[in-house]
Amino acid sequence: MAKVRVATMWFSGCAGCHMSLLDIDETLIDLAARIDLRNSPLTDLKAFPEDGVDVTLIEGAVANEEHLHLVRTAREKSKIIVALGDCAVTGNVPALRNGFDSNQMIQAIYGSPATSNGALPFDVVPRLLGRVSPLAEVIPVDFFVHGCPPPAGLIAKVILALLDGETPELVGSDLKFG
Repeated sequence: MAKVRVATMWFSGCAGCHMSLLDIDETLIDLAARIDLRNSPLTDLKAFPEDGVDVTLIEGAVANEEHLHLVRTAREKSKIIVALGDCAVTGNVPALRNGFDSNQMIQAIYGSPATSNGALPFDVVPRLLGRVSPLAEVIPVDFFVHGCPPPAGLIAKVILALLDGETPELVGSDLKFG
């Protein structure tokens, strides 16, 4: 049986969802036999696979131009997109900056002394978007996994359901399969 091609991505957030993913313990061993991890901050691969993937788990909110490009690429090249955690689902803490002008904020944070020749280094630091957005405001999302971070067991159940061709559906606090 062919392995399911999986990618994970981390945008604006704390990385807690990826840490929770690692907390699925021995289930990682079972997953290793069933998935081909094609892209992930865990593997430090920088480019999304040109040939696409079956499932992409995305943690974090869309906050800068790089995220916007990557999330659109992921949607184009993924059969299933899973919004993993509250930052991806609602914008959560990263969206708290939405009331501020991002250009003024960057200038206040970096200021002239921290710039290159009087200009911010946007060639290495992506430009912030005017507004932080949850994934579903930017691309169609197939499944939402709530939590900050989601419990490891819930993440494992969702991944295993998808690998088994089942449809995970969150009902209240219970995970049901249809």
